[in-house]
Formats: sequence, structure tokens, C-alpha cells
Amino acid sequence: MSDRIKISSIIIARDEESNIRRCIDSQLSIADEIIVLVDSRTQDGTFQIASSYSIVKCEKVDWMGYAKTKNYAIGKTTNDWVLWIDADEELTPELVEELKRFKAVKPDLRAYDVARRAFFLGKWIKHSGWYPARVTRLFDKKFAAFKDKEVHEHLTFEGGLGHLKNDMNHFTDPSIEHYFKKFNLYTTLAAKELNEKGKRAGLNDILLRPLFLFFKMYILRLGFLDGMHGIILAAFSSLYVFTKYVKLWELNREKSK
Repeated sequence: MSDRIKISSIIIARDEESNIRRCIDSQLSIADEIIVLVDSRTQDGTFQIASSYSIVKCEKVDWMGYAKTKNYAIGKTTNDWVLWIDADEELTPELVEELKRFKAVKPDLRAYDVARRAFFLGKWIKHSGWYPARVTRLFDKKFAAFKDKEVHEHLTFEGGLGHLKNDMNHFTDPSIEHYFKKFNLYTTLAAKELNEKGKRAGLNDILLRPLFLFFKMYILRLGFLDGMHGIILAAFSSLYVFTKYVKLWELNREKSK
């Protein structure tokens, strides 16, 4: 039994009291430790809930950005293998059983991805380019690190990538209000990242990119099979691209003054 792999889980959370218990509970039978970093700006009971678990090492931290905060969390782990999971996600029972088998054998690779099922406005999205949205979430920390990006930080690693067979659940947007609370922040960060790279927003970016994205998601990626949710998701996503490039256009103008 001493040769079994041990897994440390890392979670970054802010105002996640409606999700954090479900996230932690889904890992209790496979995680050997769970590191939860709670953003110091949190105003709800996330820290208190996470701290109530004996397996959880919980700490309030000042926000350092997505990549730096997650790298800090990795530095808190005591095991080589790390499972990265967001507070609004959970491991399915099938994935838990797969991870139990993973812990009993020597891995061939240094990182593994997993497919996420997104729960959007009360429905599992099966098309629209959202499933299977494979993300690298299990890795040997000796060969991996997060790289700085304004939005959707990127995990880099050495070696080949393996694929876990079972899904992770992602409770992404329970309501339209929740979606647009993230919308303004993420479009601002994305526009800032493009601006810092020297990108400029043109008419094609503002008009054609959003239209093409709607067509790709709703038609090419079969979003129409997701019903009303599919058309809403395609419309919201195209609006996201439109807003991102309009904000980039605004930043371009400010820079040229």
C-alpha cells in the first residue's frame, strides 16, 4: 500500500459557498489532502465551510492573478500528483473510481486531461462546442506550472498527455445574472491581454468574428440540438467576442492618445 500514489487537490475560491461543499465532498474518497485558497475579497461563508473539513488546508490569500495564485497553491501541496479543480466543479462517481485505479498503478505520463460536462441555465450542454471540453487537470507538479494569462490561465508541462475516460461536472452558470457578473470582468481581462500583446481591433473583429462564432457554435457544432439553451449560448458567446473587441478598440484609442 505504501507504493500507492497520493493526490493533492487544489481549489481557488471566491464567494463560492453555494458550490464549495459539493466540490470537496466529491473528492473525499480519492484526495489525500485538499488545499483551498480563498480570495481575501470573499464576502460569504466559503472559508468557514472549507475549514470545517479535517482533510482541507484552508487559507485566505490576497489575489495574485490566476496563474500565480494556483502556483502558490501547488507550493502548499505535499504530494507530487496534483488535481486542479474549480469550486464550481465536481468529480463524477465514475471519475472517482477511475482515479482510485490510477492511484494503484504507476502512471505512464506526467499529465492527464478530463472532459467536462457543463451545466448551463439548468441543462447539461451536449453540443455547441462545449462537450467534450477536455482540460488538463491531473499532473505531476515536478514537471508542470501555470503560465500567466489574464483569462483562463494555461497549465504547461513536460512530456506526453494522457486522457481520463470519465467526466467532470461543471456548474458553470446557474442563472443569466450569474453569467453577466463574470461577463464584464472576463471581457475586460481578455481585451487587456490582447492590447498588451499589441493587437488592434478592426471592423472585421467587431462585426465578423461574433457572427462567425454564432454560426460555428449553433450550426457547425450542432448547438441547435441543445434547443433554446443552444441559441442562448451561441448568442451570449458572440456577444462576448463583440464586447471583448470593442473594449480592445477602446484601449487602442487610449494608447494612441
